[in-house]
Amino acid sequence: MMKHMLCEIQLIQAKDIPFVINLARNEGFAPGVGDVNIYANTDLQGVWISRLGSNSIGCIAGIKYNLDYGFIGLYVVDRPYRGKGYGTQLWERALSHLDNVKCIGLEAAPSLVGQYKKWGFQEDSITTRWQLLNLLPGCSRKIPESSYDLEVVSSLNISVDAIQKYDVVHEISPRPHFLSQWLNHPAGDVFSAVDTAGSCHGYLRIRPCLLLIGEGWRIGPLLAQDQRVALLLLNSIFSSYHGVILIDSPGHNRSATALLKSCGFKEISSTTRMYRGKIANRHDADIFGLACLELG
Repeated sequence: MMKHMLCEIQLIQAKDIPFVINLARNEGFAPGVGDVNIYANTDLQGVWISRLGSNSIGCIAGIKYNLDYGFIGLYVVDRPYRGKGYGTQLWERALSHLDNVKCIGLEAAPSLVGQYKKWGFQEDSITTRWQLLNLLPGCSRKIPESSYDLEVVSSLNISVDAIQKYDVVHEISPRPHFLSQWLNHPAGDVFSAVDTAGSCHGYLRIRPCLLLIGEGWRIGPLLAQDQRVALLLLNSIFSSYHGVILIDSPGHNRSATALLKSCGFKEISSTTRMYRGKIANRHDADIFGLACLELG
């Protein structure tokens, strides 16, 4: 049996980001503009590149939000180097970095669920990627009267702190550093549903993304106190963002499926959310769209 050489694994540098973006794009991940930079800045010790000599051959993110929760994603080895053990070396580096974290999450391609089970991960739910070809005005469904006391405003008219306060009680784990960068990155636009007191009842971010061919848009996250508020937020963007729009909905929120179908989204793929360890909090009913598959 041929023995393959060990690759060198290094923390990502600015010069590596175009390589990682191209890997993700060629895999059909549809990376958002600026996403990889944010991943690297969320955990300065949590994104790696593997190299053989001067050639970059793969990448992985193992992001430690805190000691309660971490997430593995952006796990790709360039096609000519697969099946040679280089991916395992990356995987072990990410797991080592998250060794003291109580719960680790990931999104598994259907063909890899069995492999992750061998490492102690258990299936939790199915995450669905939806696509809307928004060439005409959006769904613009009538919102029930009880939602009209909320106004959709851009990020210029609501503080990041107000969104952070909403997010911290509606996500699995606090993520203030990640979310601050996510909301403030100039490539994306953020919209919030607020009441007359300025309190946030839901928000979404939409950003340009790189498709296999051309560009599109990705919504994420989309958090809302109920389906009516989620629809209010979606309706606020359809007239301004045209072309391919993608969103990833978590499996535990059944109302997300009904909502997205009613707006014309079509299911195009799915992954399996898996965890190793116990999840501290669950608020899936409020999550209609994940921020990104790579970081949960």
